[in-house]
Amino acid sequence: MSAKNAFYAQSGGVTAVINASACGVIETARKHSDKIGKVYAGRNGIIGALREELIDTSLESLEDIAALRHTPSGAFGSCRYKLKNLEENKREYERLIEVFRAHDIGYFFYNGGGDSQDTAYKVSQLSEKMGYPITCVGIPKTVDNDLPFTDCCPGFGSVAKYVAISTKEAAMDIASMCESSTKVFILEVMGRHAGWIAAAGGLAGKNSTEAPHIILFPEIPFDRDAFLTRVDECVKEFGYCVVVASEGAQYEDGRFVADAGQKDAFGHTQLGGVAPTLANMVKQSLGYKYHWAVADYLQRAARHIASATDVTQAYAMGQAAVEFSVNGKNAVMPIIQRESSKPYKWTVGEAPLSQVANQEKKMPIHYITDDGFGITEECREYLAPLIRGEDYPPYDDAGIPIYVKLQNTLVNKKLRSDFKV
Repeated sequence: MSAKNAFYAQSGGVTAVINASACGVIETARKHSDKIGKVYAGRNGIIGALREELIDTSLESLEDIAALRHTPSGAFGSCRYKLKNLEENKREYERLIEVFRAHDIGYFFYNGGGDSQDTAYKVSQLSEKMGYPITCVGIPKTVDNDLPFTDCCPGFGSVAKYVAISTKEAAMDIASMCESSTKVFILEVMGRHAGWIAAAGGLAGKNSTEAPHIILFPEIPFDRDAFLTRVDECVKEFGYCVVVASEGAQYEDGRFVADAGQKDAFGHTQLGGVAPTLANMVKQSLGYKYHWAVADYLQRAARHIASATDVTQAYAMGQAAVEFSVNGKNAVMPIIQRESSKPYKWTVGEAPLSQVANQEKKMPIHYITDDGFGITEECREYLAPLIRGEDYPPYDDAGIPIYVKLQNTLVNKKLRSDFKV
């Protein structure tokens, strides 16, 4: 039986290491040419499959594919496009199967979070029913670190490192100026429903006297009065107060502190900025001079300071996805299994896509201090290995990182082009 081609797509918000997973997929697939022909990548994620816009990665050099390991962002383009429920719009899934059949694709590797794993699982189910079985393997990716089963998610470790270091450096800045200038600094980080990234800011200090003095988690209901009281206490005791706030901080009734009143492409509440909202509270109630910053895309694009652990694990997940597929495994996702924290040891495991799909792993309550404003030692022990090690990209003579830009040549279409996305 001739080798089937593979389709790889990147989904959702990109990370500093998602291309390392792509590198793992493509390099490993090339080693299995007896079972896998070409690897096609979707231009702009799953949209590329629906539009039959497939990138032929076989035209890329060995050197350029290898350079993906140290290149941030999504080399093939990503998208925030959630396929509808199979019962609501079977046509989208049928279109995927049609495109896969037309291009002799027998493997589907979907690199993303919970929504993406759900899509991969549904494609595996429908392809069987349509008489064109496709081996579907998910590849974990999310800076939010909220996928179940896996100890951590590729993308998270590098964001955690960026946030921890940025918090420490900003705190040193504020401490040096607080006598006559800014007394409150608020750093807003990602994390809609899970506070993993905010927790990482806690690594900047070693105890409750060091910044950050306050961490706001989505898992702990926001109490305005308690927050302002703590800010005031910190300024009076230390001369300044540093706050790391998750964008998903919410009141006890579930309302987001920064609810902008709109929805994003996935149907999630659009958040309008928790940092300025908190800063305004501080100004109105306490009158302290403040500054705030939103890490936003900077935290997930910062490949120059990526965690070596994260890069290694991201590559390993892409590599494992291919190894799983050629060994007959289907509808699974490779996961990271921690064996010990001191010393840090981990292995590759697997989880069924049926159980991964659309699940969120939140911060365990025992990772948060009793006052709700900090992280426990157990949390530190979990987080510390994930930000460990440096994996710097090469730099040019001007001191700028050298990142690869692929050719991304599309294959010729074989189907009608009137399918609307």
